[in-house]
Amino acid sequence: MKKSLNLKDFIRDIPDFPKAGILFRDITTLLKDKDAFKSAIEKIAGKYKNKKIKTIVAVEARGFILGGAIAHKIGAGFVPVRKKGKLPWKTNSVTYELEYGTDSLEMHHDAINPGDKVLIVDDLLATGGTVKAVTDLIKKSEGKIAGIAFLIELTDLKGRDKLKDYPVYSLIKY
Repeated sequence: MKKSLNLKDFIRDIPDFPKAGILFRDITTLLKDKDAFKSAIEKIAGKYKNKKIKTIVAVEARGFILGGAIAHKIGAGFVPVRKKGKLPWKTNSVTYELEYGTDSLEMHHDAINPGDKVLIVDDLLATGGTVKAVTDLIKKSEGKIAGIAFLIELTDLKGRDKLKDYPVYSLIKY
């Protein structure tokens, strides 16, 4: 593996997706490159390897890719947070505001034990609404949020403002 990769070089920009005026940051080009993917996982995991994280909680779908790899690297368990109706067991649910309407996320009610030290992982921090909802799910289970990690942060959208109660780390910032 190369010593120092500029991970931004592995992110593909797609203009006007999913609608006009949006510049989509496509991480599939980073994920398919073994050196870039390994570098990203090692850098994020390295920040948390000595923090005694018990569980990584990640949001579908791209968050699962990163969260699973980071959980493996730091020796933590993995808990998926999914859209409503996708998990097969009893769940805790949270509904949150979107730009136009609402959405719901669920986590198995027994996925986090009171006091468990949790790291939330997702691919992208934009407005922060989705991950703020995940923090609410973890609080329902009385887990302790040790941090929130993202591959990419879109700083102009000020998503950190919704997460100001937690330490937030972003590997790549635009």
